[in-house]
Amino acid sequence: MSKIMYSLGILAFAIFIFLWISLKNEWVTTIDLVAAHLLKGNGFIIAFHYIGEQTFILTIAVLLLVWLWIRDRNYRGMMFTLLTIGGGNMINQFIKEWVHRARPDIPNQLASFSFPSNHAMMSVLFLFTLAYFMTEDKRKSASSIIVWLVAILLAILIGLSRIAEGRHFASDVAAGWALGFAWFVIVWAWYVRRKKWQNT
Repeated sequence: MSKIMYSLGILAFAIFIFLWISLKNEWVTTIDLVAAHLLKGNGFIIAFHYIGEQTFILTIAVLLLVWLWIRDRNYRGMMFTLLTIGGGNMINQFIKEWVHRARPDIPNQLASFSFPSNHAMMSVLFLFTLAYFMTEDKRKSASSIIVWLVAILLAILIGLSRIAEGRHFASDVAAGWALGFAWFVIVWAWYVRRKKWQNT
């Protein structure tokens, strides 16, 4: 499992870097335009952006921290949560300021930069973190598979909502998903190793 996670994390980071260096290529522009045309104005998908709002994510993060503390004083788990969600948000904002990519040109557009999508990146981080702790002791049970499938589906829908709403390009969203997963794997690897050291 660890080897698969590491490989997927490296692949995700490679995809992020590839998208970053390809932002001005014509094929990226074409994909962005096609995705915008297919999803623009889809009310069902747009509704999912609320789950990716910072207020909602912060609320879930605080509740998760409290639960980890009350359940078994899992301080490493609390640090895991702070690193994925808090650290991930800081990384996202830093890269946005560095890349300086403008958002799609629509009325009443947001003032912040576009690449990578914060909603897409943070949806992966907070949903995967939540799913991990919900299934940490269940291994490969049917319920854990369902939890992870729901987390993945919601992360996809949250990212797509930003395209449907015209707030981001498809390449912003794909980069957000990729970077979010890569950062999740890094923090997950730290957490698992620390946990093994404790048990040896």
